[in-house]
Amino acid sequence: MFEHEQQTIEAKIKAFCAKNDIPETELKWAAIPFSGEWGISCSFFQMAANEAKAGKGKGLPVPQRAAEMAEQAKAYVGSVDGISHSEAVKAYLNLYFSTPEYASRVVNTVLTAGSRFGAGAPKVERVMVEYAQPNTHHSFHIGHARNTILGESLARIVQFAGYETIRASYPGDIGLGVITVLWAYDKFYSGQEPQGVHERGQWLANIYVEATRLLEAKEGESAEEKSRREAYDAERREMYRKWDEGDPEVRQLWLKTREWSLEELRDILKMLGANIDVWFFESEVDEPSKAIVDELIAKDIATDERPNGGAVIVKIDEKLGLTKEKYRTNVILRSDGTTLYLTKDLALAKVKFEQYHVDRSIYVIDVRQAMHMQQTFAILKLWGFTQSEKCFHLSYGYVSLPEGAMSARRGRVVLFKEVYDEAIQRVLAVIAEKNPNMPETERAGVARTIGLGALTYSMLAVDNNKDIVFDINEALSFDGRTGPYIQNAYVRANSILKKSSGLPETAGFGYELATHEIELIEQITRFPALVQQAANEYRPMVIASYVYDLANTFHSFYHAVPVLQTDDESVKSARLRLVAAAKQTIANALALLGITAPEVM
Repeated sequence: MFEHEQQTIEAKIKAFCAKNDIPETELKWAAIPFSGEWGISCSFFQMAANEAKAGKGKGLPVPQRAAEMAEQAKAYVGSVDGISHSEAVKAYLNLYFSTPEYASRVVNTVLTAGSRFGAGAPKVERVMVEYAQPNTHHSFHIGHARNTILGESLARIVQFAGYETIRASYPGDIGLGVITVLWAYDKFYSGQEPQGVHERGQWLANIYVEATRLLEAKEGESAEEKSRREAYDAERREMYRKWDEGDPEVRQLWLKTREWSLEELRDILKMLGANIDVWFFESEVDEPSKAIVDELIAKDIATDERPNGGAVIVKIDEKLGLTKEKYRTNVILRSDGTTLYLTKDLALAKVKFEQYHVDRSIYVIDVRQAMHMQQTFAILKLWGFTQSEKCFHLSYGYVSLPEGAMSARRGRVVLFKEVYDEAIQRVLAVIAEKNPNMPETERAGVARTIGLGALTYSMLAVDNNKDIVFDINEALSFDGRTGPYIQNAYVRANSILKKSSGLPETAGFGYELATHEIELIEQITRFPALVQQAANEYRPMVIASYVYDLANTFHSFYHAVPVLQTDDESVKSARLRLVAAAKQTIANALALLGITAPEVM
């Protein structure tokens, strides 16, 4: 918010360095915690160290020389409009702002920028975030929700930070699991079709569970049971062969049932506010990936061991010249000529880089694929794609249940739609108890907003690398570190503003600020820098933690600081604008998490 002043000071420091033959060093600014005034500070320690390394300077110890630089720079900078005073303390140059001016500028900046407060300047790089990619012919469960919520939040943060952002989904629409559903449907349920988008998806998931039981060996099974199981497996694999050869009947059935899954997925993405820009499908990159294998062999990146009955492999560590094992050797084409996930990921990356001109590619994939993604990025580097250095795997931990791990094969999953529906019903019950005067026409919308906010925040408040034991009672709690608690801060701010006679167009802060006002202003000030941090580190949790701290600070302010009850009209005006700024910042932060701020609760 004081970028102009900071740039003016930096320009003067650069001139100071040039005049004194000091190696120019990037200045890193940090906020000075409030102690009667707000300020910013920069260190000259690195500059002194660079000067010593270059063999320049007075031969003084680095700390002593850094302190001297700070004093000289202070004198050289002199007075700057907007800066009340400056001081050199050891190796630091500290610059302070007039407290009323600082508070006014923070609040005015937020209210002028509105929903764009915290947004970063446009960046030159294009980013693709790949997420929301469950296998088809299954149903969307709460584990898939963690993937989608993480990816959508990250896409929003990166875009808000200033990057051109493309949202991509890469559903697994083929493989033995998909064929298993096709086989069982064709054999036992041909022609049947439940009505309803989610009913069809859930029905396919149930067919998969049933088929798995029929195809799995059982302890103590009879010869007849074994023979039937083996016959079923042969039928399934024959259907896979027909799909691979393009059999029209198998392909038609596959596309029809795939669309059932995609309809469900699209409906859930709509609920979550996720708008996918590009859809890739695993089935579409299978053939192109085989041509890539030939190219990698021709470039001597891959080794073809098929003549000796082997596979096509990439000795990644050897090709990178590594002496210690890191990426190992990986197969990119089986001896029978079939591809692997790695092969198809290479083909997909090629499309991203060449067709969509992506500079950064972020893969939201669970932690089990960590080595796989590292190998993919390493092969892309060997292949010559400079973007490989800016590929990132946003891994996330498992989602399990209190009774144990989820398993689609066993049918032990929590379907997202069921949790979503239950969340709405629970919120409706709370509304009926706590706010019975809310109009019936508003209740359903408010319940969706709060219920989905609770589920979304429960996925983002935990570090992405940690596992989650999903407990619906905890997720839907309205106390503590939860989505509803944060949403309630927004509602309280909104309530104050609705009761006022209107938001003053201007207001000054030339009075002694209460501690809670100071803390609230400081929290608001942090938001733009944390947006950039979250984008640079690919960590939605940075924003999730921040918005909780902001909401907590506002709740404390709400209870301790009179706004409408203040007799002094100038103070009331300032506090009303501060409340409006806090409300806007909470809304902006929640939006980055994919959470809507309700007007009432």
